[in-house]
Amino acid sequence: MNKLFGLALLMVGMLLAVGAGANFRYYSADRQTSFDVVTDDNELIDLTALQPYVTYDAGKLYVDISQYNPNHPTGGGTGMSPNTTYVFEEMFQVSNELWENNETTYPICVTIKTEHDDVMIFAGDYDSPIAGPASNIQFTVEHGNPIPIGMIFDNTNSTIGQYQFQMSIEAVAGACNQ
Repeated sequence: MNKLFGLALLMVGMLLAVGAGANFRYYSADRQTSFDVVTDDNELIDLTALQPYVTYDAGKLYVDISQYNPNHPTGGGTGMSPNTTYVFEEMFQVSNELWENNETTYPICVTIKTEHDDVMIFAGDYDSPIAGPASNIQFTVEHGNPIPIGMIFDNTNSTIGQYQFQMSIEAVAGACNQ
């Protein structure tokens, strides 16, 4: 009887040892990503379109120099000419709205990057820019002093067709280390 009891205890011990091991089951889970478009009193920067080629909708800035632009002038062209360079000053502006209710003016550092070799950006005036022209610029924006952003489109050796590019704008509190 002791042998049976010992054998049963051994079997239970082995089952516990095997059952207590790692569980390598496959688990699948759906993940969602979300973001918030916040009210004016919680935003870091304010982007304002200054030309009809630029629109701001649902938290995104769109640059559209084509006949499909909702602000396309009647009788206007359908785009840009090949083998030309276009300079558009003051396409949009970046303003510092982080500390608007504070008596102290805190600067923000803004970085703008384009993802296209033929699109450059500059801050300020074309003749005396604060930053750029380049495809990656960085500049400081003080509260109450919006900075206009211009764009250069170099169509040299471009074929006729539609081109798209992405632009990223990042702002962090504090002056840029220039």
